[in-house]
Amino acid sequence: MAHVAKWKFKEVEELKNLLTNKPVIGIVEIGGIPAPQIQKMRTNLQNIAELKSSKNSLIKRAFDEAEKKVKGISNLKEYITGQTAILATDINPFKIFNKIKTTRTNAPAKGGEIVSEDIEVKAGTTPFKPGPIVGDLQKAGIPAAIQEGKVVIKKDKVVVPAGEKIPKDVAQMLTRLEIFPIEIGMSIHGIFEQGNIYKPDILDIDMGEFLLNIQKASSNAFNLAIETSWINKNTIEPLLNKAYRNAFSLAIDRGIINKKTIKHLISKAHSSMISLASKSKDGLDEDLKNMMT
Repeated sequence: MAHVAKWKFKEVEELKNLLTNKPVIGIVEIGGIPAPQIQKMRTNLQNIAELKSSKNSLIKRAFDEAEKKVKGISNLKEYITGQTAILATDINPFKIFNKIKTTRTNAPAKGGEIVSEDIEVKAGTTPFKPGPIVGDLQKAGIPAAIQEGKVVIKKDKVVVPAGEKIPKDVAQMLTRLEIFPIEIGMSIHGIFEQGNIYKPDILDIDMGEFLLNIQKASSNAFNLAIETSWINKNTIEPLLNKAYRNAFSLAIDRGIINKKTIKHLISKAHSSMISLASKSKDGLDEDLKNMMT
């Protein structure tokens, strides 16, 4: 039997404890992220999540051990690809996914990277003084020229179409122009919570729009409940108020006298009297005539 280093047993145990002590577990890709950015991302996640990287083989072994305590969690193993880290948190999958998105930053291109979107250089004035830079920009396919003593980009230009590699000379010019097209940061492959696994296409929602839709649905449901007289703790008070208003209006309309309606009925009768009297002033006494003048 091959000897297994003690540190590996200890590492698997620590990973297993992490997997079983938090309700929400994510598999995160951290490959290609420079160490300073990784440290910054860890800082941004302080107090809300724990991030731990290790060898993929040890992470998979830890999932097997954690399965004995948390059923279904080992299904996350299939999402372990590339350089992986475990994310453990108490925050729900959707919130932590959006939090991870905010930790992503843009970095300069080095050349050779394949881009997922067009890289476009916009027309306008550059900070450069006339000189060799104009030729360097033109060689990189950027339509540069000198106008009124300034180096300008004459028109918008897509210098690298989506799906293609960034040439090294283009990468250098993009950096000179302070265009940083490479997005670096953690990417979540999958998140486990209460036996369910959530993929990025499910988690990637606009939280603002989502909350707005929830509020709209809640408002529509409330209005429907009021309209259909559905009684619950949220509708009972508005329904009682509605019933009171309807009963009061009916009492006034039918001339039902009680302590709530008497003043309104007297006022209504007075208004009716004045209206009727205004149609013919003949036979009115002096008091009524004075009311109408």
